[in-house]
Amino acid sequence: MKAFLDTSVLVAAFYGEHELHEASFEILRRQKKQTGCAAAHGLSEVYSVITGMPGKDRASPDEALLFLGDVRERLTVVTLTDEEYVQILQQAAAAGVIGGGIFDAVLAGCAMKAKAEAIFTWNVKHFNRLGSEVAARVKTP
Repeated sequence: MKAFLDTSVLVAAFYGEHELHEASFEILRRQKKQTGCAAAHGLSEVYSVITGMPGKDRASPDEALLFLGDVRERLTVVTLTDEEYVQILQQAAAAGVIGGGIFDAVLAGCAMKAKAEAIFTWNVKHFNRLGSEVAARVKTP
């Protein structure tokens, strides 16, 4: 099965003390480039979250890059062309997606481009609102 890992799963996989770490780390650990993927945009989201956490939970830029290097070794990174971005923006606008929901739409677009059979996320509601084709693939680790 081709699996797409959302930002929420990758962030939880990074933090050993995160309540969803074990399940997230296990789904990441089981992937190979042929079976697992993530969005290029998701890499920047992960970097932003783990280097922006308050206090002791904040990762250094070097720690974040090491983790993202591991992610890139294990997962295929999916990118979009400018035309694909515009198409996703148009579809999202037509569906009434607003604000930060656009980032979930971009991630879902990458998952669909990769022909992912499963989209692993802890933000199920965010993805389920993106249409039945996406919602049918949404799972939690």
